Amino acid sequence: MSTVNIKRAVENIRSGTNVYTPLIEVIVNAIQAIETRGCDNGSVKIYVKRSPQTELSDSLSAVESFAVRDNGIGFDEKNREAFDTLYTDNKLSLGGKGFGRFTCLKYFDDLLVESVFQSLNGPQKRSFNMGKHTDIIVNETVENCPQGEVGSLVTLQRIKGRGFPDKQIKTIARTLVERLLPYFIDADYNCPIITVCEEDGSDKITLNNFFNNQLSGLITEIPTKNGRIKLGEGSSEKSFSVRVFKIYSPRTTRSKVSLVADRREVTEVSIHKFIPEFAGELFEEGDTEKDKPDRNYIVKAYVFGDYLDESVSLERGGFDFPTFDDLVDPVSQSSIERAAAQIARESLGSIITARQEKKKKQVQEYVTQNAPWHRTIAEEIDLSMMPFNPSPEQIEEVFQKEKFKQEVAIRQRVDKILTKTDAEDLRDGLSAIIEQISKTSRNDLIHYIALRKHILSLFSKSIELKEDGKYPDEGTVHDIIFPRRSDSGSTLFEDHNLWIVDERLNFTDFVSSDKPIEGGKTDRPDLLVFDNPVVFRGDNAPANPVTIFEFKKPGRDNFANPSSKDDPVRQIVRYVNSIRDGKFKTPKGRPIQVAENTPFYGYVLCETSEKVKRWLDKEKDFTPMPDGLGWFNWFGNIQLYIEVLSWDKVLNDAETRNKIFFRKLGID
Repeated sequence: MSTVNIKRAVENIRSGTNVYTPLIEVIVNAIQAIETRGCDNGSVKIYVKRSPQTELSDSLSAVESFAVRDNGIGFDEKNREAFDTLYTDNKLSLGGKGFGRFTCLKYFDDLLVESVFQSLNGPQKRSFNMGKHTDIIVNETVENCPQGEVGSLVTLQRIKGRGFPDKQIKTIARTLVERLLPYFIDADYNCPIITVCEEDGSDKITLNNFFNNQLSGLITEIPTKNGRIKLGEGSSEKSFSVRVFKIYSPRTTRSKVSLVADRREVTEVSIHKFIPEFAGELFEEGDTEKDKPDRNYIVKAYVFGDYLDESVSLERGGFDFPTFDDLVDPVSQSSIERAAAQIARESLGSIITARQEKKKKQVQEYVTQNAPWHRTIAEEIDLSMMPFNPSPEQIEEVFQKEKFKQEVAIRQRVDKILTKTDAEDLRDGLSAIIEQISKTSRNDLIHYIALRKHILSLFSKSIELKEDGKYPDEGTVHDIIFPRRSDSGSTLFEDHNLWIVDERLNFTDFVSSDKPIEGGKTDRPDLLVFDNPVVFRGDNAPANPVTIFEFKKPGRDNFANPSSKDDPVRQIVRYVNSIRDGKFKTPKGRPIQVAENTPFYGYVLCETSEKVKRWLDKEKDFTPMPDGLGWFNWFGNIQLYIEVLSWDKVLNDAETRNKIFFRKLGID
C-alpha cells in the first residue's frame, strides 16, 4: 500500500500545465496501453460530459467532465502497481515519468478507473478512485468479468475553478489535434483511431481525419529546405528536427513554436516574439477555378529531438534545461525556439518578406511625414525586432533607443581615443567619430527645426478668427511664446518660443512671464527678459539689456482710445522707470541691477489697425517700418527702444527667418 502526501504533490506542480494537460495525459496513457497490447485496431474514445444546468446565454451547457475509453491492455497487476507507485519506471522506455496522473487532481475533483484485463483466472474487472490524501489507489474492487471487453474507462470528474474554457466539440478536437499532432504525422507509426463526441455518442469527430480524410484541409504541412537545428559545440552539441504546419481557421491568431517530448507537445511560444512579422493571422488567397475560398491561417513549428525527450519535466509543463541563454548550458529553450522560428520564416519565404517590406514602408512614411530628423538613423537601423504594423509611438520608441545606443557608442569611442597617447592613432580614429557626432547633431537640429514649423502653424491659428467670429484672447498667443505665470526657473529652454519675436531671446538668463517681478501684488509686464552673456556681456549686470513685452488680443485696438487706461507704450515706460528706481527684484530676491546707460527694449505685439496706426503717428510720434506692419520709437532719456509689431509681422518675419531651413527639410 502506498503512502504519499498526495495533496502536497499536487500543490507542488509547477506552472506550464493547463486544463488540457490531464486530458492529454489520460489519452496518451490510453495510446500506450494499446501499444503495449499490440492491438492493430486500436481505439480511443473521448466522451464530453456536460453540466446538467443549461446556460441562458448559450445552447450548450458547460463541459464538466471527460471519460476516455480505450481497448488497450487494461490495469493488470503490473499496471496497477505502477499506478500505485510514485515515479514508477513502468513506462520509462515510452518517456513515462511516473507523475503525470497527479496533474489530473490539480484540475479535476476525481479520477475514476474502470478496467477489464486478462488474468490467469480469465477476464477481470478492476475499479478504483485516485486518492487525495496518502493512498494513491482507494475504493478498489476486483471481480470476475467473463463477458467484458479488455480495455479501460478513465473518467476525469468535475472540473475545478472557472470551468473548462471550450464548449464546442470541434474546438476541443482541434486543440487535442494540435497537442497530439506528433502521433498523427509520423509515417512509421500506426496511430489508434481517436474520436471525440458528446456523452451520448453524437457529434463525433475523428482526430485522425484532420490528416487523412475530410478534415485534412484544416492542417497541412509546409515543406522546409532544411528542417534541422544544431546547437552547442563538441560533446555538448544537440540536434533537433522541425516540421512546420499551416493551421486554417485557427482559434487563435498567434503562430507558435511548440517543443515536443515523447510525441507530446510540452511548451509553446508565439513566433512573433522572435520574428514580429508573424503577428496576427496570415492570409491565403483562394482559387476560384479549384473552388478554394480565401482562408486565414497560423503557423505552428513543432520541434523534436532526443534532448527534449530526455529533459522534459515531471509534469510535462516544461524542461529541465535553462529557459534563456546560459553560459554554463549552451542549449536553452529560447535558443531552440529562436532557431525553429527562423525555419518557419524560411518556409513562408515571400509572405514574410512582403510583411517586412510593408513595415519598412510604414517606417519610411513616418520618417518622411512626421520625423525627418530620423532620416540618417533610418538608413542604418535594424527593423527586424520592430513590431509588425507598428504604431507611430512604437516606431518612435525604436528610433529613440537606437539614438541612445549610438550616443553611448560615440562617447565610449571618444573616451577610448582620448586615453591613447599615440597621435597617429588619434588622427586615424578622429575623422570617423567626428562624422558620427556630426550626424547625431544634425538629426537633433532637424528635429528642432521641424518643431518650429509646427509651432508657427499653431501661432498662425492663434491670431485667426474662431468659428464664433471672435479672436482668441492674448493668453493663447502668450502661452505659445512663453507660458504665463512662469519664469526661467520653471520653464526650460526647449519649452518656450521667444525666437518667434527675436532669435536673440533664445539665450536668456532670467525670464519672468506675467508674474509680479518681485513676487508681490505689483503691476506686471507680460514678459520681462534679461539677455544671457552668451549673446551680451553679462546676466544680471548693469550693462546687460532688459527686454519687456506687452501682448494685446488679436483684433483688439481699444487700447488706442483717448480714455484708455491700457496704453501699452505707457505701461512699458512705467515698467522701465520702476525698474530704474529699484522697485523690483528677481524671483531669487536679488535686486535688478541697472545703471544710467542700461539699455531697455520694449515690444508691443498687437493688431495694427488704421486706428492704431493714427494713434502711433499722431499721439505717440512713432516711425513706421518699411513694410508698414511695425512702428518704432527711441526714448533717449531712459535708454528705451520700443517696437510696436503687428501679429502678422511677427508671424511673417519668423516664417521668413526659418523658411530656408523648412525648405532644406522638404517641409515648407
